[in-house]
Amino acid sequence: MTNTEHASHTLVNPEGLHDPVPYGYSHTAVIPAGTDLVLVSGQYGSLPTGEVISPDFTDQVNQTFRNIATALAAHNLTLADVVQLRTYVVNHDVTKLGPIAGAVHEHWGTTPPTQTLIGVASLATPDVLFEVEAVAARP
Repeated sequence: MTNTEHASHTLVNPEGLHDPVPYGYSHTAVIPAGTDLVLVSGQYGSLPTGEVISPDFTDQVNQTFRNIATALAAHNLTLADVVQLRTYVVNHDVTKLGPIAGAVHEHWGTTPPTQTLIGVASLATPDVLFEVEAVAARP
């Protein structure tokens, strides 16, 4: 079992389950009592104007994570405080895993948060290909 402790939570990847880190997630997170949770609504690859950054999937993934970081900064938190991601991918296929895992590794390194990936037919508007909800913990 590998445990990674953060100020606000501990990530645990138990023995007996595959190593999820290369795929961009951890199996479990423990949040101690008395910790505030900050919920970030679905963010997408938008510019400050609300326009989608690009029709390119990878560009949208990277901008989405930058937007999550911006939302967390409003609460004096960083991506390191994220304990869970819920990821929505339009017309998901295996080719989209690389850009997602790459972005997660860029932002979280070897200690990614828990994450669920959900393939969907569409999101809010036809040009949005990727959306992520986040839960962060503040001690």
